[in-house]
Amino acid sequence: MTTRKNALVTGANKGIGRETVRRLAALDYKVRLGARDADRGESAAQALRDEGLDVEWLALDVASDDSVAAAAKTVAARISSLDVLVNNAGIAPGYVEALAPDGRYQRTPSQEDIADMKATYDVNVFGPVRVTRAFLPLLLASPAARIVMVSSYLGSLARASGNSQSPNVMGYGSSKTALNAITLAFARELAPHGMMVNAAAPGYTATDLNAHRGGRTVQQAAEIIVRLATLEPGGPTGGYFDEDGALPW
Repeated sequence: MTTRKNALVTGANKGIGRETVRRLAALDYKVRLGARDADRGESAAQALRDEGLDVEWLALDVASDDSVAAAAKTVAARISSLDVLVNNAGIAPGYVEALAPDGRYQRTPSQEDIADMKATYDVNVFGPVRVTRAFLPLLLASPAARIVMVSSYLGSLARASGNSQSPNVMGYGSSKTALNAITLAFARELAPHGMMVNAAAPGYTATDLNAHRGGRTVQQAAEIIVRLATLEPGGPTGGYFDEDGALPW
């Protein structure tokens, strides 16, 4: 008898996170939909349950040590192992406000607000570290756990240095560069345990993060995330990918 697999997706009440929950649940995973807000989280989970999917809301604020610890305790009381963790939660304070009517990003690095940058790092960088550490005992209890860090093309130093057309978004972009480094660090630590840790670049997707200016759908964006979350043994770890393959750091 095959044991049902368990997954957790953070920041999942809308956008790419919610679509990732949908896709994993459609593959017969029991999925915890992590979200800060109870009403939004439960509403999103209920809508997916109405589609016949096994999804439940998990109270989870990735910027709060106490919330993350409580979430891990809640899940550990229900299941003995976690097979997939998708660190999807992310913010970009001030990004929408800095967009011109034609969609160009207008704020220069010297104009960025340090308080916004600190908030961005707390969610986009320290959030995945908090969550991964808190759920590590459950992940290690799985015979082949997968961790996906949802990064961005803006996290690539190679792309930024070689492409003057790339938006110069210092706070958000550098947070994703840091997340890529964290991906490598966890991958090196956890490889001996058969765990695969990779970063996914979903592309410029139409979400609330960018006032739905992105040109990709959440269905397209979720493709690489789900692929990395369901890698077969022998797959890559410590990599940075979009749906077309490996990306330059």
